[in-house]
Amino acid sequence: MFVLVIGDMHIPHRVASIPDKFKGLLKPEKIESVICTGNLCSKEQFDYLKSLSSDVHIVKGDFDEGNYPDTKVARIHNWKFGICHGHQIVPWGDKEAMAMMQRQLDVDVLITGHTHKFAVDVHEGSLFVNPGSATGAYSGMQSDVVPSFLLLDVQEGKLTIYVYELIPSESDPEQFELKVQELKHSK
Repeated sequence: MFVLVIGDMHIPHRVASIPDKFKGLLKPEKIESVICTGNLCSKEQFDYLKSLSSDVHIVKGDFDEGNYPDTKVARIHNWKFGICHGHQIVPWGDKEAMAMMQRQLDVDVLITGHTHKFAVDVHEGSLFVNPGSATGAYSGMQSDVVPSFLLLDVQEGKLTIYVYELIPSESDPEQFELKVQELKHSK
């Protein structure tokens, strides 16, 4: 079973939907939990995430109107995941600022969004993860956003991160190729 890490969808304000290639990969029988970094922007997206798993952890993004917390700690197996949209971390994506948030939440892994760019960083022994934007919605920092999400395989002392990105095809800019990469982290 996997943990889906997803965020910055901005549906319907910036894009119409999650790419079909991604929807085809997201099967309820394979997803144990969902972690969302916010900016769902509609109840329909919340309902979609709930259709994938009954165990859904969501934080409030800067464009969300729902009653979500600003930060949350999710315990999945023996790992503690801190979740924060990321607009509260200044400067955005700064490792020192993220390390401070990670210490405040007292978590093994800090998951943030807001930048719309996939990132996995290890800083002073702490793991920081950003799933990027599941829809490729433009951000204030860039307009050519690569759609991405993560699946985590959470084991006793090991975390395997599968990164899914839709990369524009070099031969046909209207087509996208699915790129998957595997990253490992241990406690």
